[in-house]
Amino acid sequence: MSDNHFIKKVAVLGAGVMGAQIAALLADADVETILFDLPAQEGPLNGIVDGALKRLTKLKPSPLVTQDKVTQISAANYEQNLARINECDLIIEAIAERLDWKEALYEKITPYVNEHAILASNTSGISISTLNAMLPKHLQSRFCGVHFFNPPRYMKLAEVIAHQATEQGVLDRLETFLVSTLGKGVVHAKDTPNFIANRIGVFAMIAVMHHAEKFGMALDEVDALTGPLLGRPKSATYRLADVVGLDTMQHVINNMQQNLTDDPWHQYYQLPAYINQLIADGALGQKSGAGLYKKIGKQINVLDTTTGQYRPAAGKVADEVLAILKIKNPNEKFSQLKNSEHQQAQFLWATLRDLFLYSAYHLESIAHNVRDIDLAMRWGFGWKLGPFETWQLADWQAINEMIVEDIANKQTMADVNLPEWASELKDGPYNTEGAFSPSAKQFQPRSVLPVYQKQLFPEQVLGESCDAGETVFENESIRAWTSGDDILIVGFKTKANTISMGVLDGLLEAIRIAEQSYQGLVLWNPNGANFSYGADLSSIGTDVSEGKYDAIERVLERFQNVSMRLKHSMIPTVIALRGMTLGGGCELALHCDRIVAATESYIGLVEAGVGLLPAGGGCKEMARRAAVMATHDDLDKYIADIFNVIAMAKVSGSAQEATKLGFLQTSDVIVFNSDEILYVAKQHIHALANSNYRPPIAEKFPVAGIAGIANRQLLLENMKAGRFISEYDNAIGVQIANVLCGGSVDRQSIVDSNWMLRLERKHFIELIKNEKTQARIAHTLKTGKPLRN
Repeated sequence: MSDNHFIKKVAVLGAGVMGAQIAALLADADVETILFDLPAQEGPLNGIVDGALKRLTKLKPSPLVTQDKVTQISAANYEQNLARINECDLIIEAIAERLDWKEALYEKITPYVNEHAILASNTSGISISTLNAMLPKHLQSRFCGVHFFNPPRYMKLAEVIAHQATEQGVLDRLETFLVSTLGKGVVHAKDTPNFIANRIGVFAMIAVMHHAEKFGMALDEVDALTGPLLGRPKSATYRLADVVGLDTMQHVINNMQQNLTDDPWHQYYQLPAYINQLIADGALGQKSGAGLYKKIGKQINVLDTTTGQYRPAAGKVADEVLAILKIKNPNEKFSQLKNSEHQQAQFLWATLRDLFLYSAYHLESIAHNVRDIDLAMRWGFGWKLGPFETWQLADWQAINEMIVEDIANKQTMADVNLPEWASELKDGPYNTEGAFSPSAKQFQPRSVLPVYQKQLFPEQVLGESCDAGETVFENESIRAWTSGDDILIVGFKTKANTISMGVLDGLLEAIRIAEQSYQGLVLWNPNGANFSYGADLSSIGTDVSEGKYDAIERVLERFQNVSMRLKHSMIPTVIALRGMTLGGGCELALHCDRIVAATESYIGLVEAGVGLLPAGGGCKEMARRAAVMATHDDLDKYIADIFNVIAMAKVSGSAQEATKLGFLQTSDVIVFNSDEILYVAKQHIHALANSNYRPPIAEKFPVAGIAGIANRQLLLENMKAGRFISEYDNAIGVQIANVLCGGSVDRQSIVDSNWMLRLERKHFIELIKNEKTQARIAHTLKTGKPLRN
């Protein structure tokens, strides 16, 4: 089979929860998609699919990057449209987990699968080899499993499961598509029940539940211990079960119980009696409004397993245990957990010990190496570190000895020994050669599939390091560096990548250096999942409290200078975004020649939320863009749109939505895999530089003037009368309108950037002197939430 077949069109079989959301993911990525289901018994034959597509537009969080993406999914049914399967390069089966139903569907579609198409099942636990046996010989080499995690848009993990006859070329083609087109992190799982992430993740939950009962601990107490304090999501254990659905968790555990009868932990593959009772009562968790937790009014209540009644949740971690968990040295932390006499510490050690033992014992049968398990737990369950990374960081040999001691004392859940390889690896299963594979008896490097060459800084595991390049310039707030080519890369070093005076000074110097010695400059922040939360509010708050308004205006001038230098530099500037890009971070982006944004980029000018307005060039640039769009149209209409975006502090739900809000332009680039944005940004620098780049000439443009301001004021008065906004929201809106419309000038007056920037500074200072703005800033700094006053 040739590897050169592109995946252009995809059929998804099954319009249930997962099938419909997989179709949405494909549509988000602009992949032509056909969603199939049974013909409806009443009404239009595509009624089942039509209903599923309608539900996609109502789900929260949205599976669609913009609502109109749903129109890119074609509805089909197995009675009328089977021939359309022949058009597709990838067919994903996503129907219910019943072998007889899957077999009947495979028999139905087989005549229509073309000679190069890949057929994949999204089964979450059924054996791929069993499913493969249902297929004719000519399809078996092109069949595999692909397990997306729910919700597919937001969960990075995709497990790919081959069987003995799956061609490597098929797996490579599918992995390339999943990684680059759909932005997934791919892990290759062996064909065992529940594969990797659910196998390890569900056992971790089982171990927690087992030890919680053993130690007599309350559910909210357990969740307080097993969430962020362990480097896991806030949903922790019991809240996670509610989010997943207690019935879904029961299904996954039943699969383990039925298909792992020889497993030493088999007796534990069952839910506690109180959860089974909840399921019987229809209390399935978040989707049914009640489960292990129940919200009554504004109060979160938790099930008291001793009484069967709900009570207010108030789980607390003991000070002694909290002190242990805050110890930075992992070896010392684990040693103290094991040796502490406190019940909570003993509980935590027991759950982690049994997780380590289980993961090591089953590694060879479920995964190819330790990296597969650790990345699966990061991407599928949101853990900061997988079990093997955690173990090795805490001193591999020391933890080994602790586990062996507990095995000898019959304290582990299962009476098994650590595998020999675990004892033989004195320093742990990670080193600079890669991740250890028990089946291969060697350390294995990362995949060399060409698609990964676009990931210049992929998510790292132990023993790995990315080339951080050579530092060209650095201060306390930024680092400018190069990877040995002709592009200067600049990243922030501040907390949450906020923009301070040090960042602004550093950017000016970096631009100067880039103009002197490099082809272009890329702004890219390697720290964390977000580009920037904007200006450093704490320093602004300090200046306000001391009445240093002149100092604030100097910062604004410096910020505007940076923005204009990015826009008019003699070398191309490209910004690479992912995650939150708010306030000043958005303003920097607006002034670069190109934006390369990961799909999951949440972009907005949010200054109104703290009683301010964008004054780093953001209002100026958005007004200029409105003028460009209104060349042959009504300027006020476009001003109205951007006024609404800025005054309401709107943040895009995706990079695609940011385009609709005006933050991205058609020349900007959206990339599905956030690990590829730096590579793509560098390619755009080269493209611009090689096409005889010249910076834009300083523009003059028309503004809406006094008439535009009056229209905005009328809108604000109506909103205030309807109690949609407060009196002070109205005052902020008037100031924003003054800037966006160019101040007290006639309609269609021509202004330049300097005029608009002066207006930004003037009205920003007027707002920041107001006590209500100062109260908003103080409240946000204290609580992290906006104040409506």
